[in-house]
Amino acid sequence: MYDLLIKNGKLANGHFVDIAIQAGKIAKISTNIIESAEKEIDLKGLHYISAGWIDSHTHCYSASPIYNDEPDLIGVTHGVTTVVDAGSVGADDIDDFYQLTQKSSTNVYSILNISRIGLLRQDELADMSDIDLDIAKETINKHSDFVVGIKARMSGSVVKENGLKPLVKAKEMQAQNNHLPLMVHVGNNPPNLDDIAELLTKGDIITHCYNGKPNRILTPEGELKESMKKAIKRGVILDVGHGGASFSFDVAEQAIKKGIYPDTISSDIYCKNRIAGPVRSLAHIMSKFLTIGLSLEQVINCVTINAANALQMDAKGQLEVGKDADLTIFNIHHEPCTFVDSEQGNRQGNESFLPLASIVAGQVITTQHGEKTDVFNS
Repeated sequence: MYDLLIKNGKLANGHFVDIAIQAGKIAKISTNIIESAEKEIDLKGLHYISAGWIDSHTHCYSASPIYNDEPDLIGVTHGVTTVVDAGSVGADDIDDFYQLTQKSSTNVYSILNISRIGLLRQDELADMSDIDLDIAKETINKHSDFVVGIKARMSGSVVKENGLKPLVKAKEMQAQNNHLPLMVHVGNNPPNLDDIAELLTKGDIITHCYNGKPNRILTPEGELKESMKKAIKRGVILDVGHGGASFSFDVAEQAIKKGIYPDTISSDIYCKNRIAGPVRSLAHIMSKFLTIGLSLEQVINCVTINAANALQMDAKGQLEVGKDADLTIFNIHHEPCTFVDSEQGNRQGNESFLPLASIVAGQVITTQHGEKTDVFNS
């Protein structure tokens, strides 16, 4: 007998599937599982199911003085089974952050800020002495199951007079720690994107890839910068990292028309841009990409298998026997909606992701929308 059996779920590609879960893992996937289970959910072919959504760029260290939130408020309550905090904490606060995450139903991971102080202040990379490779290595070794990458915020307001020096140190840190994924925030210059991109190698992640600032990925004529062409060819990953100041519909649409698609869709969410917008939730950001032309399957891949691969989360992001039983059940809601980017640009859409339930290690957590659905109340 299985712990949980989900019947007649609709996949993003339109196929239908049954999924059996045992001991927190996916035990069987088929079109018609007949074995019994302690609990059964029949989606009746009306609701979608995917691997659990992963938000690979959030800020959910509740004790952070600048960007903070609660993991479950951005996670399971909105269909997101895994949230990754991208640089809120450095080595100094990682122990505290880890302890706080143990209270969450949502899976939580950390991309460690290369500055030991994390986001204690906005210019955390202005003092090079705060980048300590030995302390970073000790921290990463101690929290090897929690830290999934390192983060360098390469904006002028963050690095001050240090230019590219923090990024050079980040690459050293990466080399000393089994080539952990490196996420690089690109914002206002200097340093210039061309110089940043030149230092990046396969598997490094550029976040805020569709920002509308002068340091954007496109030339003034709307062409992809040569440095970015080379970086993408080397295997550099493009992450959305929407946030309150880092996503432009115009840039995204121009890039996508040229075939420059996001590898991962993430929110850069924290309490302020969750409550007041323009982020709201990962589902809301995903809906924006439906509106500007990505297919349902493309969007789902960006928050499941692509996100898992980018952060080397081998047990997540796929509907496959033996993987973690992290799943998201959702609908596509059809109703006119105005979507707003980080620059007050807007687009009119007619489809929105509506998460109904998060399943984490086989445990079902319904969202406010799911609670209104008879499927979870039987």
